Amino acid sequence: MVTLSLPIIAAILSAAAVFLIFMALWLLIQRRDPVDERLLQYGVAAELVQGPSVGQVDERYPSSVGRFLAGFGLGPRLALSLTRADIPLKVTEFLLVAVLLAAVGFGIGTLRLGPLLGLILGAVLGYIPFIVVTFKKRSRLRRITHQIPDMLTLVVGALRAGYGLSQALDLVVERISDPLSGEIGKVMRAINLGLPLQAALLDASSRIGSDDFHLIVVAINVQVETGGNLAITLETIGDTVRDRLRMLDEIRTLTAQQRFTGYVLGALPIAVALLVSLINPEYIRDLFAPGWVRILPITAGIMQLLGFALIQRIVDIEV
Repeated sequence: MVTLSLPIIAAILSAAAVFLIFMALWLLIQRRDPVDERLLQYGVAAELVQGPSVGQVDERYPSSVGRFLAGFGLGPRLALSLTRADIPLKVTEFLLVAVLLAAVGFGIGTLRLGPLLGLILGAVLGYIPFIVVTFKKRSRLRRITHQIPDMLTLVVGALRAGYGLSQALDLVVERISDPLSGEIGKVMRAINLGLPLQAALLDASSRIGSDDFHLIVVAINVQVETGGNLAITLETIGDTVRDRLRMLDEIRTLTAQQRFTGYVLGALPIAVALLVSLINPEYIRDLFAPGWVRILPITAGIMQLLGFALIQRIVDIEV
């Protein structure tokens, strides 16, 4: 078994710290286009105003890092996830946080448990920011989806009362709470800046990532192009969304026991291991001794993760 001495570990951690410091300084002193920053605050992407250019990189991360990440398809997807999670970080800033957590986990794990477990701990800590983004994105999407029926009711009532679509959307901004009112507010600000209604709604649909909201945007764009009774169309969509949400709530109720079982089975071995390590550290320390015996806890952890993911996949029923 190859082991790392303390000077080598210190050198690795020092190099990682220097790299992170220079990366942070570079992010702080880099020049940003104030026009693009202002447009982003109003919910307007720069390419929607200027038109897309060849090889354009998302403005949420610097061009050099953006081109490198875009080559692997990571940069645009991560930037979109940060937008949908409403996390005000650029891709490079987010990755800097993840690398910093991974370096801290590797250093602590290596000094206390060895290089192999240090790598595992570093990978776990480095993956935590991605878990946070996924959780916040799903939570925000769930709240927006449950607000859509109320928004449609308000818009349909305003249209039947003689209001225009823009005036109806203004009522949504005033009467509906966040996060949906914030997104509609960005749409209205984009329209006031001269962006067409269709483009502003499509940009909002891309930011939100909701199929229900995209259906509303398609209905509005079709009505703008061809005409028709938009109030009846939106009322039908609202009834469909309400029925789908009702069915989703019933499914979550019926699968609550299975989801709770997955949480218990995933957390129980970890809780037992921590409890045994506190009561009798010598008993569990043999599992992490140098040699092939370390394969046992690693294999057990991987199987626990696979089992938890499989249970969540089974109970995740799409409607």
